[in-house]
Amino acid sequence: MKQFFTSIFILTTLLIAPSCSSDNKSSEVKISPSMNMNHEKDSMSEHDGHSMEHMNEEDHSKTTTQAKLNTPQKLAPNQPINLVIEIQDSAGKPVTKFDKFQEKLMHLIVVSDDLRFFEHIHPEYQENGSFKVSTKFPESGGYTLFSDYKPVGEKDRVSLMNISIPGSVPLPKSLEKFQKSQTISNTKVNLDFSEKNIKAGKYITLKFDLKDSNNQPVKDLQPYLGEKGHLVIIKSSSDLTTADYIHAHALKNTTDGVIEFKTKFPQKGTYKMWMQFNRNGKINTADFWVNVE
Repeated sequence: MKQFFTSIFILTTLLIAPSCSSDNKSSEVKISPSMNMNHEKDSMSEHDGHSMEHMNEEDHSKTTTQAKLNTPQKLAPNQPINLVIEIQDSAGKPVTKFDKFQEKLMHLIVVSDDLRFFEHIHPEYQENGSFKVSTKFPESGGYTLFSDYKPVGEKDRVSLMNISIPGSVPLPKSLEKFQKSQTISNTKVNLDFSEKNIKAGKYITLKFDLKDSNNQPVKDLQPYLGEKGHLVIIKSSSDLTTADYIHAHALKNTTDGVIEFKTKFPQKGTYKMWMQFNRNGKINTADFWVNVE
């Protein structure tokens, strides 16, 4: 059977593109500023990852790109959905060459509107500027996709895309608690900050202390995408943009069972963080809410 796709165009520039709409009732379209990213290093030569501070930097990129998201015409919750992301230049021609970063050609972060659902996946390159991945959206409602890719020889780009899964949207659930500790399988994760209060625009170190079932430091952590751990942070907002997205990378040479990140939050508000680490070949995700003053 021939498969039909709807298309969503996301311009990857530092300009706000005009709003547009789609005839496909199962998808929603939102255009927001995308940004060219740096992997900035601090005075200790460690990564602090993506942040909005780069938005105002002069753009020296050679190529203006756009990400075109194709989805099946019929969408349903908790069913495999094939997504195709095509990277094109401003003339609509495929951008075919990409550099790897964090061991992949593309990273795709998927979150639900309420930030309860999170997924970090890696679409496979199909040549001719096309990436393909299959995933499930657990419930009806809206989802935001942050696509991170790097045209060869240039800064990596982050594009924001939206998809709406039809059906009856579940009633809002009770608010998740602000907590600083949780247990995942046999790993207890404790969160601590270098400052008592988190201030917008100020660097802060986030420390994740991992203990095993005997309350001893975890000593069998394995690299995940070339790092000791990865941290995705997204601001709670009814209208997400790339301004609300941070992807930080673990500091090097920390002690056993400790994963640290140095970053800063661009604005005041409530943020959710997902810290991912590899233990015994399994990728674990610990999530925490934080308030930024």
